[in-house]
Amino acid sequence: MSIDTDPQETQEWLEALRAVVATAGPQRGLYLIEQLEELAQTLGIDPHMQPFSAYRNTIGLDRQGTYPGDLRIEERLTAIMRWNALAMVARANEAYGELGGHIASYASAAEIFEVGFNHFFRASPDGQSSDLVYFQPHSAPGVYSRAFLEGRLSEQQLANYRQEVSGDGLCSYPHPWLMPTFWQFPTGSMGLGPLNAVYQARFIRYLQARGLLEKSALERHVWGVSRSLRAKSSTT
Repeated sequence: MSIDTDPQETQEWLEALRAVVATAGPQRGLYLIEQLEELAQTLGIDPHMQPFSAYRNTIGLDRQGTYPGDLRIEERLTAIMRWNALAMVARANEAYGELGGHIASYASAAEIFEVGFNHFFRASPDGQSSDLVYFQPHSAPGVYSRAFLEGRLSEQQLANYRQEVSGDGLCSYPHPWLMPTFWQFPTGSMGLGPLNAVYQARFIRYLQARGLLEKSALERHVWGVSRSLRAKSSTT
């Protein structure tokens, strides 16, 4: 804690703020504090305080329901998958330095992905009414790591990350042509996945309005999953 080297000056500042609030109201006092914060930043003064925002969740804590799963186990599994994704990309680049690969994208959005997989994304036996998911492409290593734990991918396939030319590797981004039984949609950089998800949902509504879809297909959802944008486009 800082030492007050001039108590009299400090008291004058505090009394001035009290006087402003008493005469002009709390909004005026808040405005002056915000101006001082901006000036402090330009002067290079670090207040050592957590930033705050005027934005809040639309659903308050008192209105939030109980988490539907076992949060402790899910956090543990998420940590394992985050580590596996890191190891997969690091090992591939150790073998071939020019391969590249993204680590931070999935690391920053792993919880979003896992909540979706565990509690929201739904599949049907025939695939005709399964949810449609547009994944953020740079987070593909995390999806591969999850599939490995599920037994859908082998250790050899993980070792061949970004080496899919031989036919036994994992493509860099979601690519249904190279991995037709794994990815639903191709997505690339620039956040186009969530935007395409919105258009996909609108197209399903278009087909619905013209009676071109069976009822079971209308129960699906379209999801756009990204580290910067998490958009759910419902077709129901």
